[in-house]
Amino acid sequence: MKKSVLLMMLMLAVATVASAQKFALIDTEYIMKNIPAAQSANDQMQQATKKYQGEVEAKTKEVQALYQDYQAKLHSLSTVQKTQKEDAIVAKEKEAADLRKKYFGPDGELAKLNDKLMGPIKDEVYEAVKELAERHGYDLILDRATASEVIFANPRIDISDEVLQKLGYSN
Repeated sequence: MKKSVLLMMLMLAVATVASAQKFALIDTEYIMKNIPAAQSANDQMQQATKKYQGEVEAKTKEVQALYQDYQAKLHSLSTVQKTQKEDAIVAKEKEAADLRKKYFGPDGELAKLNDKLMGPIKDEVYEAVKELAERHGYDLILDRATASEVIFANPRIDISDEVLQKLGYSN
């Protein structure tokens, strides 16, 4: 009898603590789509991506041209000439790989541009979310855009519009 009463009280205490927590949800994709500066930054990122991709593709085409030329002349080349052509192809491939890394690597130009353009906007959004969390007493705020495990969330806990209002963008 004592065990069952103790178990019931423990379950009641856990339920009380769990119900006292407040959760909210935001959708950063939705928020960013409604911030003109973020859209402008996104456009600049897309332009830079196209430019960098074009340069990488041009370098890759040079490698392909060298390789096709090598294949076409393979039977008429001496061993020394074959080695020279192969070395030239390998060098061009390395240039293409280095260029790809320079632009698209984790510390590449695109990542730096993203940090420069989107960093301040993301910081503003974070500060607005933090302030709303403190004001309304939220214990946890999830981002619907990045939380792949959220299967369903009640729309009434979505505070994305409040974040936009806090940033000065009404929707």
